[in-house]
Formats: sequence, C-alpha cells, structure tokens
Amino acid sequence: MDSTWSALADPHRRAMLDVLRERACAVGELVEELGFTQPTTSKHLRVLRKAGLVRVRTEAQRRIYSINAEQMAELDAWLAPFRQLWNERLDALGHHLDKDEHSHSRKQTDED
Repeated sequence: MDSTWSALADPHRRAMLDVLRERACAVGELVEELGFTQPTTSKHLRVLRKAGLVRVRTEAQRRIYSINAEQMAELDAWLAPFRQLWNERLDALGHHLDKDEHSHSRKQTDED
C-alpha cells in the first residue's frame, strides 16, 4: 500500500491516471495528451506499474497502458471507512443547518 500512496502523491501520475481512466493509451498518446516528455512519461508509468495501479500489454510495437481495476478496488476498500466517516459528519452538519434554519424561520415569524 505504501508504493500506491507514493505513486499517487505525484500530480503528474494522477493526471496520467485521469487519462487512463477514460481509455487505454500508448506512451505517445499520453505524451501528446499531457504535454510531458517521453522519458518523463515512461518514468511515471514505471512507478505506476510498480505500484500496481496500471497494467501494460503489447500490441505490435506499442505498449498500451490501462488502469488496474483490482488495485483501485483495494484502494477504494481501504478508503471506504473514511468516506463513511465524512458522510456521517456531513449528514450531521446538514441536520444542524436544517434545524438552525427552521429555528431562525420560526423566530422571524414570531417577530412579525
């Protein structure tokens, strides 16, 4: 999991994952899409591949990169309890704001 977080820490790698989420790409397509150099793109793809976040397959002379859904599912499973925590807190805030608005409306009506 440490290599996953390390790979995700870099904004360039996250940008690559955003593109790969839409479609599988060759290195050249990522270079064109993101404006990185070919060596930089290859370096970042190597880090993503070692972290298990992307897969590579060979088509003739090209290497095609795609998201590794299984690794993303593991990451999602790890994040799920934190998402639940935030949902609970946001729900509580929503209830508080609704209650505050209701009491504020009632106060306005009483004053009129």
